[in-house]
Amino acid sequence: MLVLSGTWAVVITALLAYALGLVMGGMVMTALKGGADLRDTGSGNVGATNALRTRGKGFAAGVLLIDVAKGVIAVWALPRLMTDDATLQSLLAYVAGAAVTVGHCYPVLYGFRGGKGVATLAGVFAVLLPAALPLVLGGFALVVILSGYVSLATLTACVLAMLHVACFDAAGLGSTRGAFVAAMVVLVVWKHRSNLRNLVAGRESRFENARLVHRLFRRP
Repeated sequence: MLVLSGTWAVVITALLAYALGLVMGGMVMTALKGGADLRDTGSGNVGATNALRTRGKGFAAGVLLIDVAKGVIAVWALPRLMTDDATLQSLLAYVAGAAVTVGHCYPVLYGFRGGKGVATLAGVFAVLLPAALPLVLGGFALVVILSGYVSLATLTACVLAMLHVACFDAAGLGSTRGAFVAAMVVLVVWKHRSNLRNLVAGRESRFENARLVHRLFRRP
């Protein structure tokens, strides 16, 4: 364990978390499995959704696992590596969560062409907001089942995470946790701005097979 002062702990945590964010699941799986760069296929995104559409379930599962895992590692392991002070660890967890997500979204090694941060942020939220997971995952699944739109489900999940902090977290949105969640929601919305435009215009791609309610009541 490194025992660092507050300022150095924040700086080094941010740098290490950003570097961890550069481990892109889509790039790693492409290196392992071969094939075209995800940035040159489908929607051009390196995340699990585009991987599922263009490379199949197994490939997408690998992408998802790597991207979620780095979010978990960043916020759980890095603060403990920096200090044994519980208060500072709590602050560093938010620093690490933001930095690893930004690293995934804007990776310097890949010309700042990264993913949309959803899987990585899911890993971050799993550690920092475990009480919100049932609401967030339930909302995500429900929207996918009803609409087939992963982008809409993602945005819904982010809003639910923020509402959970606002309504059920004792500290509320005015806390460090609240500011962190709000900032991450703004980032996710920004990264999904093209999806929002497509949703409004009726051009957004969706997974028809995921629309279980529609399939159940569809006439033969």
